[in-house]
Amino acid sequence: MFDLSGFQRDLLVVIRRFDQPSGQDIKEEIEQVYEDEINHGRLYPNLDTLVQQDYVEKGRLDRRTNSYEITEQGQDALDEWIEWSQKETPQLSQ
Repeated sequence: MFDLSGFQRDLLVVIRRFDQPSGQDIKEEIEQVYEDEINHGRLYPNLDTLVQQDYVEKGRLDRRTNSYEITEQGQDALDEWIEWSQKETPQLSQ
C-alpha cells in the first residue's frame, strides 16, 4: 500500500465509494476533491497501475466504457493506510 502515490490512494477511495464506476465517474469525483481538472493522461495510467497491482479490477460497462471495482487486496490496503494515518504520533523529546 505504501508503494502507491497519494493520487492512487485517492482513486482507491473514490472507487470504493461507488458500485463499479466508469473512468468518467471517477474523473468527475476526483476533480471535485482536487478542485482542478484531471487530464486523461494522468487518470488512466494511474488506474492501469492499480489494476496491474491487483488493487482494482477493470470490467466493461459497454463497448466503449470500462468500469472499475476495488478488490479485496485494494480494500485491505486502503484499510491498512487508514489505520496507519489515524495512529497518534508520539511526541518527540527535545
